[in-house]
Amino acid sequence: MTDAEVVDALILGGGPAGLSAALNLARARATVVVVDSGRPRNAATLRSHGFITRDGISPLELRKLAREEVTRYPTVRMLDRAKATMLSEVMGPDGARFVATLEGGRPGGASTIAASSVLIATGIRETLPAVPNLRSFYGMTLFSCAACDAWELQDRRLALIGETPDLPSRARLIARWTNDLTVFTNASEVIDTAEEAELAASGINVERRRIEDLEGDRGAITAVRLSDGTRISIEGGFVRPRWEPALDFVDRLPVNRDSEGHLLVDRSGRTSLAGLYGAGDAAAPGPQQLIVAAGQGARAAAVIIHDMVGVRTAH
Repeated sequence: MTDAEVVDALILGGGPAGLSAALNLARARATVVVVDSGRPRNAATLRSHGFITRDGISPLELRKLAREEVTRYPTVRMLDRAKATMLSEVMGPDGARFVATLEGGRPGGASTIAASSVLIATGIRETLPAVPNLRSFYGMTLFSCAACDAWELQDRRLALIGETPDLPSRARLIARWTNDLTVFTNASEVIDTAEEAELAASGINVERRRIEDLEGDRGAITAVRLSDGTRISIEGGFVRPRWEPALDFVDRLPVNRDSEGHLLVDRSGRTSLAGLYGAGDAAAPGPQQLIVAAGQGARAAAVIIHDMVGVRTAH
């Protein structure tokens, strides 16, 4: 504890939730350290959508602009290419504090940081379906978020590729943008016959054969090739990754999490542990649009400041 750098607020994660929180905390004159691994989940995405005034911007450019704004404030420090390996709750001279043990970061920087408040905005780890060549199209003509990217694919022949039980509900959502949708289960038994019949009644095809490969050129997908050699022509589509919160560092803390490991937070971003907050993909229910995550970060920042001074709010 004596060797740790001490700040008002520690933000773990440098995505839209973390940077939005840092900006608002800085404007409240809080000292802030943001720990950013530099590996955003949407790094493969060329354009992000639905963020007012920034529709169609590159996610990397959005991060760049946000970081430039945040670092204009003298009370904010960014730790790049760093991550927390452990977060502990200890009793310091001023009461309860959290101490984060860090890996990476700038040479000569503190290996531990203590804070009275911690916001976890580390996002999630993403595992794509086991389909050859999928990454060649991911972020260009194959996406994971219908609300983010379906507009650009509307009225095309689309695929939905996944191996999870929520494929039928995702298919019904995507069908809002197309009348030609095929769901590929890649030989996984995740859609029963009743669900298949319901989808068929809505004009949605279900293909159960294993995918041998995806075809196309320069990021533009043209077909799904099945294990028996059948080719099904498509012009774009969606995949359903498996998502896992990147929260190994909180395993020793008595904080409530849902069945999938996300932090359980109230509408203000408070977790079950006083002084610990969550925003963005790391908090239940999981993956968010960028603008939603940014809003959660801003709200959490306001709540952190109010909690620091003992003011209860309606946030």
